[in-house]
Amino acid sequence: MKPEDYTFSTEIKVRDYEVDVQGIVNNARYLHYLEHTRHEFCEMVGYTFRQMHLDGCDPVLKRAEIDYLTPLGLGDTMISCLDIVRKGARYIFRQDIYKPDGTPVVRARTTIVIIRDGRPTRGDELAEAFGPYLKADV
Repeated sequence: MKPEDYTFSTEIKVRDYEVDVQGIVNNARYLHYLEHTRHEFCEMVGYTFRQMHLDGCDPVLKRAEIDYLTPLGLGDTMISCLDIVRKGARYIFRQDIYKPDGTPVVRARTTIVIIRDGRPTRGDELAEAFGPYLKADV
């Protein structure tokens, strides 16, 4: 796939504190990039994480699967992309990161569940907000 084939994408630049002694992005940083992309997507949809929390709806990460394909280094720019599908009470994001030339960096699948008042819910409020963006499968 190409970045323009996804529901949402955002550009992110690698900062100096995100690289290790080898000069490449530390593997744990990619979780931050993926989360940042989900937050930016929610803001674009018009339902921010802050507003979700104020409404009593707290999305939490249940699972993250990441394949690391090509390293990024200091000053590199990436395009972080996502698609989303709902399966029951889970929201599954296909989240891939590319270099600007289209080289795949990371292939990931993250699963989010919704907690309301300390208990799992179906997250119907997110289905309403994400409705136009939900895909049949990712």
